[in-house]
Amino acid sequence: MMKFKSKRFGIRFGFGKRTNNKGTQQDQQQKGFGNNSNNSSCCSNEIKWELRPGGMLVQKRQESIGDDLISIRVSTFANFHDLSIEATSTFGELKMVLSLLTGLEPKQQRLLFKGKEREDDEYLHMVGVGEKDKVLLLEDPAFKEKKLLDLNNISTSCPTIIV
Repeated sequence: MMKFKSKRFGIRFGFGKRTNNKGTQQDQQQKGFGNNSNNSSCCSNEIKWELRPGGMLVQKRQESIGDDLISIRVSTFANFHDLSIEATSTFGELKMVLSLLTGLEPKQQRLLFKGKEREDDEYLHMVGVGEKDKVLLLEDPAFKEKKLLDLNNISTSCPTIIV
């Protein structure tokens, strides 16, 4: 039985010195094998690897800056706000941004996407929020009621003085 060497995976990936006597390290670098820092043509096609926490060795993802920004429309009862935010942000981070725009504290906000209220620790991209999607912002009814009760208590707590 004959064994064929795959051309696609013919390059050996080793960690350390090679133990065979088929050529010196300098010969291998001239042929394109090994790590040659002076050879600039191999650097553009070089594969970068990363070690995941589970111990799996995988090809490193290309990180692109600015490509993961999405623009969403946040609607309130009376108006709307168009804003750009990273897709990997959480709804809690979105509430922080909206607190600057609306004046409502994050505890007073309720965000709804696709008819469901979303928790602060949920990620936008995991839920499915994409480009040009709409998120509904409501004021929490408990805080609204508390605010109304506080206003009523202020008006009734002041005694009338008759002279």
